[in-house]
Amino acid sequence: MAGGLSKGESAERELSGVQKAAILVLALPQDTAARIMRKLRREHVEEISREIASIDRVPPEVRTRVITEFYNLLLARQYMDVGGLGLARSLLEKTLPPDEARKIVETLEHQVHEQPFSFLQKTETENLLTFLQGEHPQTIALVLSHLPATMAAEILVGLEAERQVEVVTRIANMDQTSPEVIKEVERGLEKRLAGLVSERFERTGGVKAVAEMLNLAGRATEKAIMEGLSEDHPELVEEIRRLMFVFEDILRVDDRGIQAVLKEVQNEELALALRTASDELKNKIFSNMSERAAQLIQEEMEYMGPVRVSDVEAAQQKIVDIVRRLEDAGEIIIAGKGGDKDLIV
Repeated sequence: MAGGLSKGESAERELSGVQKAAILVLALPQDTAARIMRKLRREHVEEISREIASIDRVPPEVRTRVITEFYNLLLARQYMDVGGLGLARSLLEKTLPPDEARKIVETLEHQVHEQPFSFLQKTETENLLTFLQGEHPQTIALVLSHLPATMAAEILVGLEAERQVEVVTRIANMDQTSPEVIKEVERGLEKRLAGLVSERFERTGGVKAVAEMLNLAGRATEKAIMEGLSEDHPELVEEIRRLMFVFEDILRVDDRGIQAVLKEVQNEELALALRTASDELKNKIFSNMSERAAQLIQEEMEYMGPVRVSDVEAAQQKIVDIVRRLEDAGEIIIAGKGGDKDLIV
């Protein structure tokens, strides 16, 4: 790409990955490009910077082609994260021209196989955490630095406080690691973790299936089964309960029940819980409050500023626990749970 890109040249030859990255960076607003560059490794920043320095101009059709390819690849990564490479391939083949879909899939396959510790992304986080807790902090740091940020965060949160500080310190001070060292650690982990690695597959049973069945079985059946499980499997009972009723299910509580729940919820907690709620649920909650109280909650939500998703989920779970407790006490009824069959009308 030295000396710039000419129209004829851009149409005839394939651009390299570094060239595409340089064109994409040039197409972005400067502040956005700067944020992206800060997240790249030093050698990648240097390579891209050299390419940018050599570009005189980029024909519009080349810029459009690069941006489109980047968008399609990003979309494909989302498909793969949700349902694996097979789903990504299927959806791409339905939405893109055959040649373009094939190129994107080949890129994805290359990324999956080239990314260090990629096999760990198929492992349940809970299992991976249990395994890594016994590893040396430097090994944990190396693994977390190669995992997706969300997965790495879940692992980090599960570590003991002292270990968290040690691992974070090692990650922060980590500069470059020899590919041979990474491969050696990767092979060792893969061998020891072989029994824990689980491929994606459809589950026909599990706790979620139990929760779905009990949701439809009626209150009496649910209560009998849960009481039978509680003595020997209290953790299982709690897991089933949480899956049976989620925050949005409050829509199934009648107005009288909503009012009973609101008496036990603090305004700050309610405002936090409603941050990610649907408009339908917000309207139902507000319609069961005084106009002044609803206005106060809405104002608090508006001026609250950014909040952690985990804090929102914690506030929602507290309200869900209140709903479940009131339902167990017979003070409210959740529609569709079978309890409404006992009503006298």
